[in-house]
Amino acid sequence: MSESNSVDISSLHQIVLRETENDSILEIDPNFYRNLANFIGNLRKQEFDGVENKIKNDMIEMATKLTTLLMKIRLDKISKASDLEISHLLDEEKFILDSQEDQKEREDMILSAMVHGKSKFLESLAQNHKTKKVVIRFLNEVDEIIGADLEKYGPFKTEDIATIPYENAQALIAKNIATKVHWED
Repeated sequence: MSESNSVDISSLHQIVLRETENDSILEIDPNFYRNLANFIGNLRKQEFDGVENKIKNDMIEMATKLTTLLMKIRLDKISKASDLEISHLLDEEKFILDSQEDQKEREDMILSAMVHGKSKFLESLAQNHKTKKVVIRFLNEVDEIIGADLEKYGPFKTEDIATIPYENAQALIAKNIATKVHWED
């Protein structure tokens, strides 16, 4: 990472300040979020005792709050912009926008099916969603269950990873029996 691309508390604060003072999305280094993640990650890895550890933890908290604020401000600007400068968006922000576009398409599809009387399509969609597979990690032991797809799953031990239907996964997650696994590359 070159010196010009490094992030510290001061540069993060300056970027947040500039972003809040401007109505449009500012152009920032395309690797900014990754550099920021490296900065915070490196801070977290450092081990100190006493006062130095307190300072490190306060810096992490400050960086986390500034990061959250920056992303919130930029996403808010993106959602309200009528003449969005796409080239100023970072790849991570484009990733978020992409999911919002998918949501809009799904809303339009459901609305269209409802107003055109396509109940069979809605029924099929609902069933497919209930039975789509989700990867979860078990926090407790669970006996065999019958999935929304009428297949048998389990039994499961604590820390087991399994792929089960969405509807069943959501029920287990809601009861704090399991947690969704988020795959990272």
